[in-house]
Amino acid sequence: QVQLAESGGGLVQAGGSLKLSCVASGRTFNTYRMGWFRQAPGKEREFVAAVSRFGSDTYYADSVKGRFTISRENAKNTVYLQMNSLKPEDTAVYYCAAARFVDSSASTAYDYWGQGTQVTVSS
Repeated sequence: QVQLAESGGGLVQAGGSLKLSCVASGRTFNTYRMGWFRQAPGKEREFVAAVSRFGSDTYYADSVKGRFTISRENAKNTVYLQMNSLKPEDTAVYYCAAARFVDSSASTAYDYWGQGTQVTVSS
């Protein structure tokens, strides 16, 4: 089992940047595919980005492609989400998640979830 803890959220103006971090417990971090999801008030949780076990493959939702970058540092048990050119519609709680078996954009593929960190983008 792995525990995930996100940090780095906050309030930022439109056009600004934030970098989210997610630290995982345990010594098997590089066996997990990692993803970021978000949930805005009144909306379903949606896929944002995912990265393969060693970082060679990355996947993005169309809504964030070209603005967000997912990366991981296995030596630090950490996955990052660099968010640039933020828009008010990016406002949401952002969650990191770990999947044991497959790189995926489907939330059902992920086995472990963090508690989330709030990102608010003002116009």
